[in-house]
Amino acid sequence: MAKGLDIEARLVISRGRDDIQIAASGAYLIVNIPSQRVLDELTADDKTKAPKAPKPPGTPNALQQLNMLALRLGLVLDLRVAGKTYVTFGTGRSPKITLNAVMGKIGSFFRS
Repeated sequence: MAKGLDIEARLVISRGRDDIQIAASGAYLIVNIPSQRVLDELTADDKTKAPKAPKPPGTPNALQQLNMLALRLGLVLDLRVAGKTYVTFGTGRSPKITLNAVMGKIGSFFRS
């Protein structure tokens, strides 16, 4: 697989009134989501779909799969919400989830 991938990019994706920013320099990629509300909307399950079949035991979850891909490509992916790092992929055996992510998720339970 590729090692030493070098990227230079800047991209802004508009979603309604919200702008999701993606920037890359060298092997470092930053995805900045403007707020916890936008992150919750992006990651919400579609309630109209049929339930998924259970995964076989030992299957890595989506975060772990993304981390393994980042490691293979030699990239570091920094997911930020409102400018604060939530999860970092590609720096170790598992993704690094920050306290900001935990507190943001807990806070989103209390919003209506």
